[in-house]
Amino acid sequence: MRKPRDFDAELKALEDKTRELKTRKVQQLGELVIATGADALSAEELAGALIVLAETKDAGRREAWARRGAMFFRGRARRPAPATDHDTGGTPAQPHGEQQASSGTSET
Repeated sequence: MRKPRDFDAELKALEDKTRELKTRKVQQLGELVIATGADALSAEELAGALIVLAETKDAGRREAWARRGAMFFRGRARRPAPATDHDTGGTPAQPHGEQQASSGTSET
């Protein structure tokens, strides 16, 4: 005879895992905001930009953003940021400043 399953324990384990994944996602999003220099923006500016991004249906524009994001991650993997880069209080490094300046023209 098989041992009966403890559905309550399984459900609690799944809920714990879900909570852990959500926490990790929020932490990673925060780290991404800081790494890109977007923490220099106000909450309103960042929210507005993200809304525009989420509402954009233009496949070409989204693909261009994806390529740019991939280049960002490849660049970060090759040359890790110095320890002092994290303590700049949100001041973006030169490469991020260039990205921000060129991204301002594609908002329309």
